Amino acid sequence: MTTPIRVVVWNEFRHEKKDEQVRAIYPEGMHTVIARYLAEAGFDAATAVLDEPEHGLTDEVLDRCDVLVWWGHIAHDEVKDEVVERIHRRVLEGMGLIVLHSGHFSKIFKTLMGTTCNLKWREADEKERLWVVAPGHPIVEGIGPYIELEQEEMYGEFFDIPEPDETIFISWFEGGEVFRSGCTFTRGKGKIFYFRPGHETYPTYHHPDVLKVIANAVRWAAPVNRGEIVFGNVKPLEPIKAKQGGMTP
Repeated sequence: MTTPIRVVVWNEFRHEKKDEQVRAIYPEGMHTVIARYLAEAGFDAATAVLDEPEHGLTDEVLDRCDVLVWWGHIAHDEVKDEVVERIHRRVLEGMGLIVLHSGHFSKIFKTLMGTTCNLKWREADEKERLWVVAPGHPIVEGIGPYIELEQEEMYGEFFDIPEPDETIFISWFEGGEVFRSGCTFTRGKGKIFYFRPGHETYPTYHHPDVLKVIANAVRWAAPVNRGEIVFGNVKPLEPIKAKQGGMTP
């Protein structure tokens, strides 16, 4: 029997406590909606939130986590640097990371990208159409040519990130902007997927295609067991013939 992929869905869980509009959409938090879907899809899904000790991301939690899903917005600065370093180390070791929506400004995403990760934005209840531009990629398995969201926050280019390994989605917004809304990266042994939609005042994480993309991304980002990467001074695999000194005539 195959062991289920172990995933932790992390959320600030602040908007849902402070904003009645958000609470009405996600009474138990966005993390709970996503984790419940993943559990029903066969994953070993758990949750963690900002206000737990060590933000719910202790060494023990991360050591048994295959993929971490991250949503943050208004409290990026409250995430402790030692927890960020802990996550960073685990990604380099092979843990997958799915960064959602405003998590583009999280400490962990900016650390992994090495750029500002800044962008244009606007809240105007705009239609968003996420076009699939990598139709053969496993992240879009079961997804049609596009995902359409009737209302979302606009993110627009230029998005200050490194050139993605792969661009999976490009969004068009009603106001005319476009955006690289699904991007993959590799850091060390870890795979990273940034997925744009998910503003807290819209029911985006109730949309079946959005949830399906997250589940597909978790499967894609799960670690591959290849053992440790060898660095430093190593012995030769083959005998090295002794060479005479001096220049070859």
